[in-house]
Amino acid sequence: MPGPTPNVDGDTSSDHDDGVRIDMISGARMEGLTGMEKIRLILDGVRDGNIVILEEGLSPDEESKLIEVTMTEISPDDFTGIEIETYPKAETNNQSFLDKLMGRKSAQKLTVIGPANRIETLHKDENLISTLVSRK
Repeated sequence: MPGPTPNVDGDTSSDHDDGVRIDMISGARMEGLTGMEKIRLILDGVRDGNIVILEEGLSPDEESKLIEVTMTEISPDDFTGIEIETYPKAETNNQSFLDKLMGRKSAQKLTVIGPANRIETLHKDENLISTLVSRK
């Protein structure tokens, strides 16, 4: 049986083959990272077969870069790519007065990212993302 594997924070835990690991990453954890560090954190988790949920999502530029980097890393035997679903969170109270006045929406959003060969989106609307996750 394989030894312990590091999680998002570098801690080790037992590797369980009977479940799906979900890494839920807070906005505070992502805040101090550069765009490429965020992409690397996400892709490293997904390449390990994990589902990654971002509390605050990525900027449009970061999301484009994530897709671009993913495309360069795809290989038929090793990594089949990612599935990504994003939708905006409800209006937040910390939105600036100017943003409210100009009708701008909050940039905060929830993002779910997983391995393309393990995650299938069954349904998506403004209130729900329904996903089927296979064990492999």
